[in-house]
Amino acid sequence: MTRRIGRIAIVVPDYDEGLAFYVGKLGFQLVEDQDMGNGKRWVTVQPTGGGTAILLARAVDARQTAAIGNQTGGRVGFFLETQDFAADHAAFLAAGVDFEETPRSEDYGMVAVFRDPFGNRWDLMEYSK
Repeated sequence: MTRRIGRIAIVVPDYDEGLAFYVGKLGFQLVEDQDMGNGKRWVTVQPTGGGTAILLARAVDARQTAAIGNQTGGRVGFFLETQDFAADHAAFLAAGVDFEETPRSEDYGMVAVFRDPFGNRWDLMEYSK
């Protein structure tokens, strides 16, 4: 039996704000945007190379709103792998993505931490091996 993670959810304040960042700035592709009624939508995005999709889940109560940007307790919780770190880093900077640090070389490759506009921390990384 094959198993994989098909989707993860990221809580956002608004679907369109999530799309503006993930599609508009990171260049992810919109996979689904289905109206579920009563203001709820099923919105998924995915990096252009495929892999796990992200469900953009709009916060609907105080508990979910409090989790926006802190879904992993302040740790880097999401890892965007690339085959061209320099090009993606430059494109993200040009799009206004907020990097916390300059790129650094580690034993495993190049990495730099960035935040989405909601506060979630991501690694942009290119493996050297």
